[in-house]
Amino acid sequence: MELIDLSHTIFDGVKTIKGVPGPIICDFWERESTRKNYSDGSTFQMGKIEMISNTGTYMDCPFHRYADGHDLSGLPLANCVNLPTLIIDAPHENGLAVDVSFFKNLDVHKKAILVRTGWSAFFNTEKYVTNHPFLTEDAAIFLKENGATLVGIDSHNIDDTRTTRRPVHTILLRENILIVEHLTNMATIAENKKIYFSAVPPKIIGMGTFPVRAYVKVE
Repeated sequence: MELIDLSHTIFDGVKTIKGVPGPIICDFWERESTRKNYSDGSTFQMGKIEMISNTGTYMDCPFHRYADGHDLSGLPLANCVNLPTLIIDAPHENGLAVDVSFFKNLDVHKKAILVRTGWSAFFNTEKYVTNHPFLTEDAAIFLKENGATLVGIDSHNIDDTRTTRRPVHTILLRENILIVEHLTNMATIAENKKIYFSAVPPKIIGMGTFPVRAYVKVE
């Protein structure tokens, strides 16, 4: 069994979404200043982070799009842990739109569908946030109608951000199909293997998006 990390590293100032500030990461407790609190000379660091929830590799649950959708605290673990997985190859060099033709004749029922475009190579650059690969509306309809559990992509957004419409988020999240954006390291996943995907955010009330440690188990 092999575990492959599909998550971007979050660091101070990292840029994930155009126009959204990067995180501020610092000490709340600085190590040496805590020494006086402990008779045995122990020291501790306690970190502080100010961060938009859409940072790094993150998961969208229904509340991100719908006020009546479940938030992170209502996320069933069965929907994001150890999911049988299909890797869909859609190299960005061949075009940005990932339409229904990439998914037809595939059994997506109760699976994590991960779209591998190679766009993650541009993460934290200006190129990453414009003219990126995306799923089309007909692809989202197919995935909804055929019972996918989760859909992920190694790109800036699962929708086409050159427009003001968001049909993929709208269709998938209404059906409680989770979305994971900004995956990375997908080129290392071997073909013709049994693959299982996991990505779990913290259990937070009132939030629909948060960074995850996304990974696959390859058998």
